[in-house]
Amino acid sequence: MDINKLIELVNPLHVSRTRPDADIPGIVQDSRNVTEGCAFIAIRGTEVDGHMFLEDAIYQGAKVLICEESYYTDAPGVCVMEVESTRAIVGKLAQAFADNPGEKLRIVGITGTNGKTTTATLVYQVLKAAGKKASLLGTVSKKILDQELESSLTTSGPIELASDMQKMVDSYCEFLVMEVSSHALAQSRVAGFNFEVGAFTNLSHDHLDYHNTVEEYAKAKKILFEKLDDSATAIINMDDEYGPFMGTDIQAEVIEFGFKNERNHILQNSADGLTLIVNGVHIKSPLVGTFNAYNVGEAFLICQALGIEQDVIVEALSEATGASGRMETVQVEGDDLPLVIVDYAHTPDALENVLSTLSELKEDDQQLTVIFGAGGDRDPMKRPEMAIAAENLADNVVVTSDNPRFEDPAAIIDDIMKGFREPGSVTKIISREDAIAETIAHATAKEIILIAGKGHEDYQDVKGTKHPFDDRVKARRALELKSGGTA
Repeated sequence: MDINKLIELVNPLHVSRTRPDADIPGIVQDSRNVTEGCAFIAIRGTEVDGHMFLEDAIYQGAKVLICEESYYTDAPGVCVMEVESTRAIVGKLAQAFADNPGEKLRIVGITGTNGKTTTATLVYQVLKAAGKKASLLGTVSKKILDQELESSLTTSGPIELASDMQKMVDSYCEFLVMEVSSHALAQSRVAGFNFEVGAFTNLSHDHLDYHNTVEEYAKAKKILFEKLDDSATAIINMDDEYGPFMGTDIQAEVIEFGFKNERNHILQNSADGLTLIVNGVHIKSPLVGTFNAYNVGEAFLICQALGIEQDVIVEALSEATGASGRMETVQVEGDDLPLVIVDYAHTPDALENVLSTLSELKEDDQQLTVIFGAGGDRDPMKRPEMAIAAENLADNVVVTSDNPRFEDPAAIIDDIMKGFREPGSVTKIISREDAIAETIAHATAKEIILIAGKGHEDYQDVKGTKHPFDDRVKARRALELKSGGTA
């Protein structure tokens, strides 16, 4: 990019007189990724401030520095631009350097505490079934058409996001379905492009370590809908108490959704799946649970808003399996084995939803056991609330580690234990592997075991290191040992 064009885009408060001799090939916000001649934009993060690495960026070869403070350098050919907020402009700049791929894609953004991944995956699966070239960005996976890439964040940073979008455009992709986290919205990670459809699933207790209050959390979620222009569509779950807030004072057309009205109904919710009526249309799905009825219903309305034929959507949803690690059954060959289910439920509301569904589906002579923990360095207020959900709905409760990160796993478990009315009836096993193995080893064939919290994850985060760990693998090994097979 020509330096004068970059200055025009940045519109800095101050700019140094020095100008680089050549065009600027790209922009980075991590000084370790600086290449010769590029622009470095300093972002103030929650843990690291990019302004600490301006000298490093120059040493690595950066020829443009974009920052929020006055900075002088006598390095030859280095242009310094001072702006009010680097975070506010990085999305726009990332898109510009990538040739504005967001303008060439039809983008769906889905936000909410729970259900984002399943809803996004269902929409992606319907689009693929309809013969459309679609990509998916979210918690479980990052897919550019059929190519799966590693996904570390629910919503990537703006520079990585623009790069991914550019790859999608280069692959002739038409649609992008993406989960949009509250962090991403608050940090302007999705600035610089427009959404054709925005959808709200629900809002419950989560991420208050970052947002401080539920009200601030809700305001962050609403940014997605405030971004929508008058040509866009907002699909809002009005059964959620924050639904009306999301749909108020926005430019987009609002499509209200919910089952607490005359138009939509859950006709069947059993182990065989769901049968729904949404706006007069009968929809079947292999997914189970009331919470999944909302996910399926919103996926249907999103695809309708994108112009997909109704019959195509209905047929595709009848076969769409949703995301891995969501109510996923772990099976091995053998007799007299418990039913083991792995799910990502890691909030009080999500855990209650999954346990409620399994409670409704289990037979009278079956026992429901739940194994769960809570993530370290995350909102500690939800820990005892998860205990309440577990105690109210499960027959047996095992509390263990999740991703402790830099916290003491035993201390996290102690926080969870504060929520139980009868803590003496709860089993505590710090090692997640041991908790899974011992619970399955002692289970009967009349037992349903829910392993909650990690779902699709194939690691356990301990003191900054992600150790290989997959609940499904550990459960399968324990089942094989119990059946007399070879683990």
